[in-house]
Amino acid sequence: MVFKTKISNKQTGAFALIDSLVRNGAEDIFGYPGGAILPIYDELYFWEQQGLIRHILTRHEQGAIHAADAYARVTGRVGVCFATSGPGATNLVTGIANAQLDSVPLVVITGQVGRAFIGTDAFQETDIFGITLPIVKHSYVIRDPKQMNRIVSEAFYIAQNGRPGPVLIDIPKDVGLEEFTNYLPVQQKEILKTKGYRFQFKTTNKQIFDALKMIRQASQPLLYVGGGAVISNSHQELLKLAELFSIPVTTTLMGKGSFNEKHSLSLGMLGMHGTAYANFAVSECDLLIAVGTRFDDRVTGKLDEFACHAQVLHLDIDPAEVGKNRLPQLALVGDVKQILSELLKISDNDSNYQFDSIQTEAWLQRIQKWRQTYPLMISQIKNKLSPQQVINSVGNSYPNAIFTTDVGQHQMWSAQFIKCGPRKWASSAGLGTMGYGLPAAIGAQVAFPKSPVVCISGDSSIQMCIQELGTIVQYNLPIRLVIVNNHWQGMVRQWQESFYGERYSHSNMEAGQPNFVNLAKSYGIKAYDISNETEMETILLESKDYKGPIVFNFAVVEDENCYPMVAPGKSNSQMMGITKQNKIVVKQTN
Repeated sequence: MVFKTKISNKQTGAFALIDSLVRNGAEDIFGYPGGAILPIYDELYFWEQQGLIRHILTRHEQGAIHAADAYARVTGRVGVCFATSGPGATNLVTGIANAQLDSVPLVVITGQVGRAFIGTDAFQETDIFGITLPIVKHSYVIRDPKQMNRIVSEAFYIAQNGRPGPVLIDIPKDVGLEEFTNYLPVQQKEILKTKGYRFQFKTTNKQIFDALKMIRQASQPLLYVGGGAVISNSHQELLKLAELFSIPVTTTLMGKGSFNEKHSLSLGMLGMHGTAYANFAVSECDLLIAVGTRFDDRVTGKLDEFACHAQVLHLDIDPAEVGKNRLPQLALVGDVKQILSELLKISDNDSNYQFDSIQTEAWLQRIQKWRQTYPLMISQIKNKLSPQQVINSVGNSYPNAIFTTDVGQHQMWSAQFIKCGPRKWASSAGLGTMGYGLPAAIGAQVAFPKSPVVCISGDSSIQMCIQELGTIVQYNLPIRLVIVNNHWQGMVRQWQESFYGERYSHSNMEAGQPNFVNLAKSYGIKAYDISNETEMETILLESKDYKGPIVFNFAVVEDENCYPMVAPGKSNSQMMGITKQNKIVVKQTN
């Protein structure tokens, strides 16, 4: 069999697709084959044989897109996934919506029935272009294989420039098979010339000076940092700005890792399950500097009482976010990294805009008093494990790991207690997708095979995509899967307890729950049941250097609630659970 290693005079649409993916920097693809996409998989075979690209076979299309999503989050590059037509394509919908809400750059390739069958309700035909229109950044149906190279390059550019997002390319089966001549690759720079795409929105010098005046005049400033700071790789600039002006920093769930959480200026996460001191700070600040964030309802609580004493300075690349939920006094629209760099440059060079740290000294002292009065708490219960204990211990055992999570109480506890660096956190924030964590860990481990990767899940979330244990085994990925097992849909139970009169309608998961250790072992994965502190400390230490994947099933108390908590319709300063009696503080190790 002849491998297609060079561009010939006669090529197919499938060849043009794979060639364009490689030329645009795709190294790994996550996917699942099927009838309509088989011409593309057949072409992929030759490229994989040559070592030019790699395909990771997941056990479900939802696993493929979540893996591609996390791959993009931890690398900053475009994630790529494949699925066939019909159910293959519709199984991607949740993952596409997840990526759209969290601004993740993806190129999603779906197979489609042949052009002649479109609109006839053919076998496995769905209008995935129409289905996904509200949840993509852009989408295409390729009708002519000669358009393939241009569209793929265009899709990569759109996915990762400006505010990132998913781009769908739907390819009819016969387009992949069709041969054509005079194939010429298209570079992204050529698209810029012909299409005139522009994603950079210029901020004027006057606006930069006005922003510095606002910062200089504030005595109780606060940096409120979202996912835009991670996306723009602006963690160094953010650190310099915070230290230069002595400004405390709080992050959203998406902004986690953009600022060193062990730094004295870090307040951790704010919002519904944020730290008490972060929520008090946002309620009392006189200047809120919102960096790459969208004033999400889980952050703001009662919107008209969010930072109600503060002027707002909003930095974001997406002009649609400016004033959408909160009207700022000043908005700087553009790349966050570039804006922060300009602020730093002018403050360094112009003495009129330099800052005396004494100005915020009283403010920082006030925050420190809140930190001491209302610290994050960890339950300790004799002969039992609390979920906070488990997550805190796992975080301390893997201080340099990439962490992925599923959704629920364990996600919020992970955000509270795990300290991680830039691009070492992948969690479904905007959509709150249960089942995200395990395939996300696969994507992160594929991206960084030598880095420790830890997935923190719950006994309910893990069952959404548990079949991806097979993918872990096939590719021998040394992922640590931590199951915080309380036999409940934990966050649902907490809401039912707090707001629905303790009517626990269909939230208990004990009946029918698998034996997770035996299930993992059936896949050939080492696994442990852990039910007390001694077992936890011993097993975490002994398994640290094991080269393969491990599943830890932690039996934790069933009725623990995640606090602090801002109830719906309440302001951030009105938190539940910050003075609970049966808690003591457990200090984290550095």
